Amino acid sequence: MTATFDINDIKRRMQGAVNSLKHDLNSLRTGRASPSILDPIQVEAYGATTPLPQLATVSVPEPRLLSIQVWDRSMVNAVEKAIMTSDLGLNPQTEGQIIRLRIPETTEQRRKELVKVAHKYAEEARIAVRHVRRDGMDTLKKLEKDHQISQDEEKRDIDQVQKATDATIAEIDATLVVKEKEIMQV
Repeated sequence: MTATFDINDIKRRMQGAVNSLKHDLNSLRTGRASPSILDPIQVEAYGATTPLPQLATVSVPEPRLLSIQVWDRSMVNAVEKAIMTSDLGLNPQTEGQIIRLRIPETTEQRRKELVKVAHKYAEEARIAVRHVRRDGMDTLKKLEKDHQISQDEEKRDIDQVQKATDATIAEIDATLVVKEKEIMQV
């Protein structure tokens, strides 16, 4: 099998790292209620672990309150237990099939910790982009070595990969700045 180079595949893989970063950043609790902070919670349901959003409707009736409408009454206790055992530090209040979660005000120290976590997520995304860049560069070097492309084509394609890398890392940095401002807002 011969290696092939596709700049669109490289860009798609780099964009995947950005999308993963955005998903990770959405799960950070910023002091405002957001249904996405519950996305990572897994509930022991029907003999398997199931993501909470697949068992209930999560809404935001107030800026600092989440309301979880569990579809199956028998799952309310399991959902409540999963929320309490998660590392979100939220205390559920149950009324029938509805679970309410008050989002407490974050302290200055906690906001600084969240910013550090956001920076860690951004660095992981940058590393993923660099791995995609390295894969692209290795493919181009191999194609040129096997005389499947010329040195000029290799240089042109390497420049394209580098431009895509620079643009993606700039997008990651911009996403981080926005999230950092959101976290540090009082």
